[in-house]
Amino acid sequence: MSTVQNNSEATWLCEAWASHIGPAISAMTGQPGEAIVIPDSAATPNPAGLLLWRQPFGAAPGAELLVAVSADVWEQVGGLVLTSAGLEESDPAEVRGTFLEVLQQSLSPLCAVLGSRLRREVHIHPGEPMDELPESNEWQTIQVQVAGRATGLIWALCNLPLHQAIAIPSESATTETGRSKAQKPSKTLDLLMEVELPVGVSFGRAQMRLKDAIKLTTGSIVELNRSISEPVEIIVNNCVIARGEVVVVEGNYGVRIAQIVSREERLRTLF
Repeated sequence: MSTVQNNSEATWLCEAWASHIGPAISAMTGQPGEAIVIPDSAATPNPAGLLLWRQPFGAAPGAELLVAVSADVWEQVGGLVLTSAGLEESDPAEVRGTFLEVLQQSLSPLCAVLGSRLRREVHIHPGEPMDELPESNEWQTIQVQVAGRATGLIWALCNLPLHQAIAIPSESATTETGRSKAQKPSKTLDLLMEVELPVGVSFGRAQMRLKDAIKLTTGSIVELNRSISEPVEIIVNNCVIARGEVVVVEGNYGVRIAQIVSREERLRTLF
């Protein structure tokens, strides 16, 4: 497996990810979390007890961020999430699975980060565990803290396709910056940015005859046209803009965005 690290692009991506790890931990555990990239760290993952994860992104064919999480991190963070949910006793499989929810919540925002750099939509693809630790001495090291105390380390590694994808915009960054400076800021756009829009989540739809609708009472069940495995739709101003999966954040429902729909599809979904 080809990997490239120890460069500004990989550091930039890991710092962007680290900025989302802390909020994900805080949201799921109720404890303040923080993650900091340790520059020029010589530490390499210790295979004992590691949680290994392969996260593909649509930045380029085969683009993946490889993640190794120390047992100190996934056991403590996963345990805190379960404890905050009232589960004092849990087995390692539950703790591991719970931490993966936190991990996914921190990785999902990288779609927007990558999309901003590449100037196009980037989707996150389903990740999967890795069977073995990739051989490399070029891991980026991230220190994780929970409630102000050092918890453990996470290591991240860009594979070659991901590194090449995020390195491409750097050549035109100077030119693009010059163009943006030459353009005068739009006061109208600034005003529009303050407009509040209604945001809704659609679990599905159903059609029924009027005679059936008036028979609905407390306890009636209406079957929707979407299975439990399908993503829900995020609707802004009567337009479907994204799809995602339902999560629970501090006792409230939320939606983790998994896909941003294209402009053409947005027009087709207006209702």
